[in-house]
Amino acid sequence: MLFYLSQWLQEQAAGTAWADPLSALRVFRYITVRSAGAAISALLLSLWLGPLVIAWLKEMKLGQEYLDKAQEAGTTVNEKFTKKGVPGMGGILIVLVVDLTALIWAQWNEFIVLTLVSLLVLGALGFYDDYKKLTQQKSAGATEGLKLVVQFVLAGFIAWTLWLMPETTKLISDIQVPFFKNAVLTDAAWLGGLITVCAIVGSSNAVNITDGLDGLAIGCTLIVTTVFLIFTYIAGNAIISRYLFVPFVPGAGELTVFCAAMIGASLGFLWFNCHPAEVFMGDTGSLALGGVLGIMAVLIHQPFVLVIAGGVFVVEIISVIIQRNWFKYTRLKYGVGQRYFQMAPLHHHYQKLGAYESKIVTRFYILCIVCAVLALATLKLR
Repeated sequence: MLFYLSQWLQEQAAGTAWADPLSALRVFRYITVRSAGAAISALLLSLWLGPLVIAWLKEMKLGQEYLDKAQEAGTTVNEKFTKKGVPGMGGILIVLVVDLTALIWAQWNEFIVLTLVSLLVLGALGFYDDYKKLTQQKSAGATEGLKLVVQFVLAGFIAWTLWLMPETTKLISDIQVPFFKNAVLTDAAWLGGLITVCAIVGSSNAVNITDGLDGLAIGCTLIVTTVFLIFTYIAGNAIISRYLFVPFVPGAGELTVFCAAMIGASLGFLWFNCHPAEVFMGDTGSLALGGVLGIMAVLIHQPFVLVIAGGVFVVEIISVIIQRNWFKYTRLKYGVGQRYFQMAPLHHHYQKLGAYESKIVTRFYILCIVCAVLALATLKLR
């Protein structure tokens, strides 16, 4: 919005006495300036709206009065703080701030539209899930089947849309892998479509599963988004992308502004979500944030970079897959299901072993930073 407003003001002032004073508005053409503005705006908006949203959630009695699965299993016996009564659905704040900030600071193109619409769709899905949990005061919300149907339909729509548009069809038909300068496969739309769907659905659910401790999911999301802030800027810059042998994607630079908005909103939300949390993001935030990370990875032709940068998310979802399948296997073989981990996802396993919540979160942050550095290293190791 500010980009278009600044352009319009300069056009109107052309040839008048206002032309020179308004020439300073040209700074809004630069992605770096608008990204900085988006990050600061999102942070300030989050800090301002946060207490209002938390108060509203409490007034609407949308707090978690039931014990979640981790608490029922006794994983927080060594903690001073109870999570009962803490408002859920705090993801409303994140989705609202990111959408509003991106609309204000970004130059609208097909990438921004796809990302913003996806954020709203997945946020609405998470909202429905959270609302069922909090109004019924049960840990079971929307069914897994419903979530997967919505996620797969959305991911399939994005893959189909990108493949249909001539300027983006290679994002689906060509397969790009880290550490290689050129695409390892071309004209493989069927495989690219499958990778696209898996990246979006997998990322959405992985972040959702990671959201189990105060500040864990939002902190790791913040770190991974910082990686994609760099990757989107490079992918949208013809000179830098050619130098680093990264696929150039015209228009992808605007996703840098979106990433900056996510970083600012994540920092603002972490202010209230750090231990002991004043609010939980719930599925409203985790499904939406995870999904848009997958979408941005696809839009800059780097879905496999997300696997590296989001290594913590990957390990978390793998721990759940291992736990479920091991339980089913041992039940079939021995008649009694056995656990591979003390509890899944992995962060609850360490809680069961007696580690404090804040220590687990800090160590997962460290691992996430290591994964982020490895992802950035792929820029030169080609």
